[in-house]
Amino acid sequence: MKVYALLLCTAGLSGFTVPASAQETSPSIAETEASNVIIVQARRRDEDVQDVPAVIDTVTSEEVSKLNFRDFKEVSTIVPGLQLTTEANGTGGNARLRGVNFDVTASGNNPTVEFYFNDAPITAGVILQQMYDIGQIEVQRGPQGTLRGRAAPSGSITVGARKPDLYSIGGAIDMTANDIGTQNIKGAINLPIIEGIAAIRAAGVWDENEGDRVRPIGGGSRDPFSRTKSGRISALVQPTDWFKAEALYQRLDRTAFTYDQVASFSETNPDAAASPVYISTSDRLSTQNSARKVRQLYDIYNWRAEASQWGQVLIYQGQHYTQKISSTANQDGADLFPGDVNQMTFSHPKSTSHEVRLQNDSRVFGFLDYVLGYFDYKNSSPTELTSPTMVGLSSGRLITVVNTEIERTGSSHEKSFFGNLTAHIGDATEISGGLRHIDYTSSNATVVNGRTIATDGQDAKKWIYSASIKHNFTPDLMVYASTGSSWRPGINVVGDFNLARSALEDSFLDLPAETSKSYEIGLKSTLFDGRVRANLTGFHQKFKNYPYRVGGQGVYFINTVALRNAAGAVTGTAQQVSAFNFVGAVPVEVNGIEGDLSFNVNDNWSVGLVASYSLGKIKNGTVPCNDLNGDGVPDVVTTAPTLTQLQTAVGTDNVASCQVSQRSGFQAPFSASLTSEYTFPVSSHVDAYLRGLLNFSGNSRTDPTNIYDDVGSYGLVNMFAGIRDPKGAWEVSLFAKNLFDTTKTLSRTNPLLTSYLIPTGATTTVAATYTSTYTGVTSTALREFGINVRYAFGSR
Repeated sequence: MKVYALLLCTAGLSGFTVPASAQETSPSIAETEASNVIIVQARRRDEDVQDVPAVIDTVTSEEVSKLNFRDFKEVSTIVPGLQLTTEANGTGGNARLRGVNFDVTASGNNPTVEFYFNDAPITAGVILQQMYDIGQIEVQRGPQGTLRGRAAPSGSITVGARKPDLYSIGGAIDMTANDIGTQNIKGAINLPIIEGIAAIRAAGVWDENEGDRVRPIGGGSRDPFSRTKSGRISALVQPTDWFKAEALYQRLDRTAFTYDQVASFSETNPDAAASPVYISTSDRLSTQNSARKVRQLYDIYNWRAEASQWGQVLIYQGQHYTQKISSTANQDGADLFPGDVNQMTFSHPKSTSHEVRLQNDSRVFGFLDYVLGYFDYKNSSPTELTSPTMVGLSSGRLITVVNTEIERTGSSHEKSFFGNLTAHIGDATEISGGLRHIDYTSSNATVVNGRTIATDGQDAKKWIYSASIKHNFTPDLMVYASTGSSWRPGINVVGDFNLARSALEDSFLDLPAETSKSYEIGLKSTLFDGRVRANLTGFHQKFKNYPYRVGGQGVYFINTVALRNAAGAVTGTAQQVSAFNFVGAVPVEVNGIEGDLSFNVNDNWSVGLVASYSLGKIKNGTVPCNDLNGDGVPDVVTTAPTLTQLQTAVGTDNVASCQVSQRSGFQAPFSASLTSEYTFPVSSHVDAYLRGLLNFSGNSRTDPTNIYDDVGSYGLVNMFAGIRDPKGAWEVSLFAKNLFDTTKTLSRTNPLLTSYLIPTGATTTVAATYTSTYTGVTSTALREFGINVRYAFGSR
């Protein structure tokens, strides 16, 4: 209530306070939008997005504010085909685009979509947080790597923080509160230290919310909660026209208490056994007894220097960032025993990158643009965890928990040279091509109770390429075609700590390098004096050794664990049934089409539509699976097998494999977003507006091997209404997100499982499993009603 009162008070004052500096120095938002020109740096130089022969979705700082995006994952609501998620244990984030999955647990530091912060590569988990003081976000689709950073087969997402202004003092504050427990305050201030030469900018965010509001069914535990505190300071020095230097430091500290959402299996399977208490997805409940605690601490150091002379520009971009992530995860998924049995995990990766590139400022010989560069990237990703083995009785009595200390160490080093050349042939035609040579090495080790049980590493070299041609048939119609290749090093999957791994099991953990080739054709058009933009693209991409990670809670396998006595000494080993998300290297083909249409109907009304369809299919690939009947086809699983059943099915292989031709991505093939805004003047100092966002997702089979997790099509509607200063100095907005309170089950696992050991003697045990009547689910975001107040002055 205090925050609501503060916002309402501020809202009342905003309409009467318009500083002269803002009126004099800030361009009108309407004027900015009317120009309908979006500048991007997709090819490492400023260009109109309509002139770039590639699909680029831009999210400007104005759109972030207008649509009240607080969490970066909300960006996907206006970028169809893009799916952004984070791991429940806080260890990372995932971006999926163009028909293929990415899972940080499987692919680690080599994603299908590469993230960049201020032009330097960064892991998704650092970006998929509360965002603030953002300049622009660019989502580029298709293979990347010959112009910047690291190779990525599906695309890149670049995020730029607002830069200091050398000439004007300015600042902004943005406050949001809603009816479901969110309080969000972010702000920034800009200070020129020496006018025209040096300036600093400080920004920050403080956010408290209740996450997805999933609560424990039994009550008595703390409510879900998330708090994010982050601050950033950046400096810019430009002593001469030919040199400038930038530096930035950012810290983000997040603490969260969350529960894993469940629903009764009978919600989707009428033949399933009844749950003790029926839970539907819309109930937002969990069978966890206590909250999972996640703590994330990120420190980013980013720096840059540019020197220009004789029509050329030399640029150095560097970055170092560290992560400290601790979390708990309940291993008693079926809730057999009283309380929770937690795995404790601590990850503390660090990464450093350097890039030096030379490019032209003025065209060489009047028709050539070039970029030449060297890139160096080092990553270290140590993780320590305790893996619990439960010893108890089927009655639900927990006798003891045997904790196994596990350490995973890993480091990688990538060095690469890259270059791109663009020839402008006359005023209408452009031909571009690029190459990159990658030199990659890595080494990893898995240590269990002080004993190294596995080591792996890679030493690889690879060339990748890109090429495009475009022709402007008229100044407002451009057609282009492009092709490109990509490469990702083979992955070493973390999480299976079996003491007796088989050769087949190893093949689903240590995978060969992935390669891909892409072909694309498209057109871009601007009509009616820039009031209409219409773009359309079709693409085809082929992958070799794409790392396909099985969905849900994984497939069942025979896991050998250590037994210990009361003093902690190992007394032997035992086999048990466990589940893990193994990964198979498979061939995949993706076909898709993407388009966008924007229309400024008049000076007061604008409409935008973006749509994407992409379908990826595994072509006769070998994947890990549940195959108890041995027919080579993945089983529909409704209960966990016994150890004897699994031993009969897989023998000494520990895990089954199947030859499949199925979808490679879990997201809906078709998605679209529709945005619209209508503004009208209330007075000479106040404009009113109504804006809306419809985010549509088509039918999806999600995990192709799980017939119970199909998702029907749905749409989510967000609405905003408010008043603002015509020159952008202040704005007050009332909003509703998920206006019609649409609830959809987005994913559903097999029934939850607890694996444990039953003692049969002083030193002997027998493996047992208990299958729950509940499944793990995720669902659409809750409906929320809220108020947002923004105020800015000067350079902002």
